[in-house]
Amino acid sequence: MKVLLTGSMGNVGSNCLRSLLRHNHEVRCFDIRSKANERRFRSFVGRVEMFWGDITRPDDVAAIVKDIEAVIHLGFMLPPLTDEQPERAEAVNVEGTRLLIEAARQERIPPRFIFGSSFSVYGETQHLPPPRKATEPTNPSDNYTRHKIACEAMTRNSGLDWCIVRLGVVPPRSIGGFSPKMFDAPPGARIEFAHPDDVGLALNNCICSEEVWGRVLLIGGGPGSQLYYRDFVNGMLEGMRLGSLPDRAFTTTASAFTDWLDTVESQELLQYQQHCFNDFIQEMRSRLGLGRYLMPLLAPLVRWWMLRQSPYYKASQRERVQASEVAQP
Repeated sequence: MKVLLTGSMGNVGSNCLRSLLRHNHEVRCFDIRSKANERRFRSFVGRVEMFWGDITRPDDVAAIVKDIEAVIHLGFMLPPLTDEQPERAEAVNVEGTRLLIEAARQERIPPRFIFGSSFSVYGETQHLPPPRKATEPTNPSDNYTRHKIACEAMTRNSGLDWCIVRLGVVPPRSIGGFSPKMFDAPPGARIEFAHPDDVGLALNNCICSEEVWGRVLLIGGGPGSQLYYRDFVNGMLEGMRLGSLPDRAFTTTASAFTDWLDTVESQELLQYQQHCFNDFIQEMRSRLGLGRYLMPLLAPLVRWWMLRQSPYYKASQRERVQASEVAQP
């Protein structure tokens, strides 16, 4: 099958691309040209048709849908850029999706259309009994989720054969990328991991299915990947042999826009759940190479540095000092 994959050099996109190639599809990739994307593309040279362009340009979009049988649309600006550059983000995410759908509709044989959405469209749900279901109402909380919901609506009303996939948490394979924002979710928040290979397989199997069209499917790792946030973060750190962080490093008051997902239907249709969270952790350890001997030596220093980035840990330390001073006779 001839497939157009937008956002092909991103985290989810590159894993989807590998799956499409393993299953012998003819793939046309579309992404914005950057040094990082050009570097990622090196491993795919000669194996795919690459279009560098801008999804906000009608001519670029019209060119990429020619003679395509299926579109997997993953090209999307992500937080924090969606809040830092709101006008550009809306142009890329919402207007870009509209242009892509319109171009697809103009084809003599319109392609099937898969839109990559996110579990975060449900908003704050930790007060509700899990898991989240595809039929539940959405509750946008920021520009990113507002854009996703707007694009879901466009997809439903496109007149194309469509499928919307709401993805769980798909961490990158690369080691690193620390951000203090990791502390902004409560340690007991529910979160569902989705293995990058499984997500790629799910998207591949979507375009080959006759039963997914007109459906919203939740894509996650299943029961073996339904975690609490502390276990997710500490599991990733343990995978890098850095140890774990205490609960007091994380907020206890902020909302968590994550949850467990009901993936029974998607698994029945797509048969994609082949890995669990522990598999991913083992893969992280194997990718350390000789670093597996060095990281434990650096772990105390790295944890100390990370904790210094957490405002919640600093506040808890001050409270402990004040409490000890009060307790002294």
